[in-house]
Amino acid sequence: MPEVSRFFGIVIRMMYQDEKEHHRPHVHVYYGDFEASIGLDGQLLAGSLPAKQYKLVAAWLVLHEDELYEAWNKAVAGHSFDRIKPLS
Repeated sequence: MPEVSRFFGIVIRMMYQDEKEHHRPHVHVYYGDFEASIGLDGQLLAGSLPAKQYKLVAAWLVLHEDELYEAWNKAVAGHSFDRIKPLS
């Protein structure tokens, strides 16, 4: 699963052709032992994250909404996508 971004110990990945499980644009987020699927609108779809990391991811999603939807559309079509700038 290709990595979209990484910041503050949070790894964000997006799968190719991954619309079967959640049926909506989303990313997979990893932080330590935590894993979550989060919609590009910021809604938690599965799993869990500590509150602080969830807020960081939600803020990052808002800042990069257009880039994320572009990456999602490419991923669903089976094409590679560019990495997105992390929070700093």
